[in-house]
Amino acid sequence: NSDGCGHTVLGPESGTLTSINYPQTYPNSTVCEWEIRVKSGQRVQLKFGDFDIEDSDACHFNYLRVYNGIGPTRTEIGKYCGLGFQMDSLIESKSNEVTVQFMSGTHLSGRGFLASYSTTDKSDLITCLDNASHFSEPEFNKYCPAGCVIPFVDISGTIPHGYSDSSSLCMAGVHAGVVSNILGGQINVVISKGIPYYEHSLANNVTSKAGRLSTSLFTFKTSGCYGTLGMESGVIPDSQITASSSLEWPDQTGQANIWTPERARLKRPGPPWAAFSTDGYQWLQIDLNKEKRITGIITTGSTIAEYYYYISAYRILYSDDAQKWTVYREPGVDQDKVFQGNTEYYQEVRNNFIPPIIARFVRVNPLKWHQKIAMKVELLGCQFSIGKTIKNASVTVKHWNISNDFSLQTDKTTSTPEIKNTTVTPTVTKDVALAAVLVPVLVMVFTTLILILVCAWHWRNRKKKAEGTYDLPYWDRAGWWKGMKQFLPAKSAEHEETPVRYSNSEVSHLRPREVPTILQTESAEYAQPLVGGIVGTLHQRSTFKPEEGKEASYADVDPYNSPVQEVYHAYAEPLPVTGPEYATPIIMDMSGHPTAPLGVSSISTFKATGNQAPPIVGICNKLLARTDSSSSAHALYDTPKGMPGPGSSVELVYQVPQSMPHFTGS
Repeated sequence: NSDGCGHTVLGPESGTLTSINYPQTYPNSTVCEWEIRVKSGQRVQLKFGDFDIEDSDACHFNYLRVYNGIGPTRTEIGKYCGLGFQMDSLIESKSNEVTVQFMSGTHLSGRGFLASYSTTDKSDLITCLDNASHFSEPEFNKYCPAGCVIPFVDISGTIPHGYSDSSSLCMAGVHAGVVSNILGGQINVVISKGIPYYEHSLANNVTSKAGRLSTSLFTFKTSGCYGTLGMESGVIPDSQITASSSLEWPDQTGQANIWTPERARLKRPGPPWAAFSTDGYQWLQIDLNKEKRITGIITTGSTIAEYYYYISAYRILYSDDAQKWTVYREPGVDQDKVFQGNTEYYQEVRNNFIPPIIARFVRVNPLKWHQKIAMKVELLGCQFSIGKTIKNASVTVKHWNISNDFSLQTDKTTSTPEIKNTTVTPTVTKDVALAAVLVPVLVMVFTTLILILVCAWHWRNRKKKAEGTYDLPYWDRAGWWKGMKQFLPAKSAEHEETPVRYSNSEVSHLRPREVPTILQTESAEYAQPLVGGIVGTLHQRSTFKPEEGKEASYADVDPYNSPVQEVYHAYAEPLPVTGPEYATPIIMDMSGHPTAPLGVSSISTFKATGNQAPPIVGICNKLLARTDSSSSAHALYDTPKGMPGPGSSVELVYQVPQSMPHFTGS
């Protein structure tokens, strides 16, 4: 009451009130008094979102006073003033009635105040000025009072993308369709990382602004009943969409154009539904085939620039049998709910029903329009389960009076995105909760088993590598040993063996038929070379004595001869590896035979005296082959290189070749 009252919404359980001109300086000499009543048996709590009343006169002429009760019997709770006064605690009444009085005298500054109230059972009450940045929790529940759609509070964003953290929580809740501006209600807020850009839209008579990057954003958890009901998708057949009339006229070619009801599908290309008459008794009816839980509606105009038609305000009626219709009203309000429509022909506008409508038939009754009544529409909601929701009590109307006396934002609008069922349902079944726990656990278990198997396989391979590597076969061929010794690890001296090699030039002067028969052995089988021109060895010692007395050539077939190659081959039968091996000594008793021409008078042996280091690859001493044609019983032995010549009395010794550098025989 009086002239000092500002924005005021007094609901049955909550509300909001401000001083006049808030948040600007309040005028001098004003007074306002609010009388608040809630249900009997309940009490009232009052919370200030902002308080800035000048206190230069010690609260004599500028103050806010709160009383228990209404009328002459009221008693004072407190008197408050002060610039930037912080009042964090709630003011509680002792009854279900409270009087709030604001008085201003002469002053220079002060914004006044903004306060919200609710019943005391709403312990998490916030004001219309609170935003997400005031709270540190990643998720929280708060109670928004009624009346938070106020012109001096801004929001940025829309659903389902979210709202900037600087947006008013309660005003964003109204825009999202979570709470009603007339009733207020509980909100469940989830904080997440911000996005680079926030869209703007018009919904529930609230226009959100476009915004830029913010540190965080917030969204709301709801029942999740915001899916489309079949106008756009075609689930609702054409036969279930009817209207009071349809616009029809001939085009330039003389062909009839009819904007029939089935054209009223949202996002469908082409013209919309349009009424033939332009009065308040036109309607568009949608049959959902069975009762549904209807939570909202999205509308557009004609969507054709040449036909700038749209509906700026409308009412909603619903029925179970299409005979008895009910006009939608908000609880506790004695007037029909008038919904904000479009302000131009193309962009979408959303309105939500709080509480939702439970019905099969829905009618849209236009109240205001531009040029002609034309629209496209989609209904939002979900399936209705009987027994879980009680239908809202409302007034049955057979005839109604058209009234244009309401305050709506019909001069501006922005685009509204399609509403998708992307919210999280706060209550889940036991099966869903169990699956939510078991699925991650099973995934972790299987992942762990796979990692263990992979690690075991790698460990096994590394263990095999550590036990030893597989080398190429070690054949008893000197050429292979020469080619590979620089790559293979060195072997100990006692196991290293040195095959005796003969150059081709030496072998060519030998006479194989004159070799003593005691040295003849059967020709051994030899493996083919592993690589052309190179033959490996079996790590066995080999030795032989070539035949004498034949001039060998490359064309001769000689088991002991081979073509001239860089690498020499060993041709004798391999001997067992038992350390350094020596040829078997040949001892002949010369006492009963004629003296040889060379005067050899002692026994010769092939083994040298003393301990010698194991031989390495070298060149054998040339053999001097001599034969007496008159006596085949007298055999002569070659004199080793480096020893005294014929006639020497020193014992003849055939030494195993000593360590010498390898060179090619001439």
